[in-house]
Amino acid sequence: MLTRCNDSQVDSLEPGSSVVVDKIRLILFDLDGTLVDSVPDLAWCGNEMLRRLDLPQRDMDSARAWVGNGVERFVKRFLSGGMDGEPEEDVFHSGLEIFNRLYADNISGRSSVYPGVNEALQRLAGLDLHLACVTNKPEPFTSELIAAMGLASYFELVVAGNSTARKKPDPMPLHYAADHFGLDYAECLMVGDSSNDVSAARAAGFSIVCVPYGYNHGISISESSPDLIVDNLKELADMFA
Repeated sequence: MLTRCNDSQVDSLEPGSSVVVDKIRLILFDLDGTLVDSVPDLAWCGNEMLRRLDLPQRDMDSARAWVGNGVERFVKRFLSGGMDGEPEEDVFHSGLEIFNRLYADNISGRSSVYPGVNEALQRLAGLDLHLACVTNKPEPFTSELIAAMGLASYFELVVAGNSTARKKPDPMPLHYAADHFGLDYAECLMVGDSSNDVSAARAAGFSIVCVPYGYNHGISISESSPDLIVDNLKELADMFA
């Protein structure tokens, strides 16, 4: 749960049992599926890649289920038609090159910011908090999408999928962000939409809040047991107001 506590109550809480609002100094946000619905652009680029390779098209529901582990895995899933599929190596390399070129030119035209995101970020940015974005999407795609969606001014730091040696669900990107601000991990909150975000936050020693509308491979995020699920990020901002 998300709570406000006085100092004596904080000392009595078990680690991971709640998000203590008064202790949080850094909020990290996932990008795809949390702040931005980017699947329409990703799916269009994936299907255009397949068209150029004379391969069958994929549907939007499949594309939504395949997002979440970085561009390379997304391309492999599009090429193979399955979550764990491994296309032939030469087909993969050709497809990845085509996809990257397409996505560089089609990163935001079909995408949209989820309802409540701008209001929540604006309110949180006006408080005594650090805000950052931590995503598995690589640069330069990450910064370009954030800028195109009008979100760049909210974040003091952006950690992309190739900013650190390992991506979520590894805790390295989260620790990188916390260390950048010189904060204890218990002072940090991750906000995401997937089991990757929950696993990364737990391993990092962060609190974790999730939204139910994002990309979690078709599985309810409640099964990952985050500290809190909010239907709209405005609910999160309300807790810090």
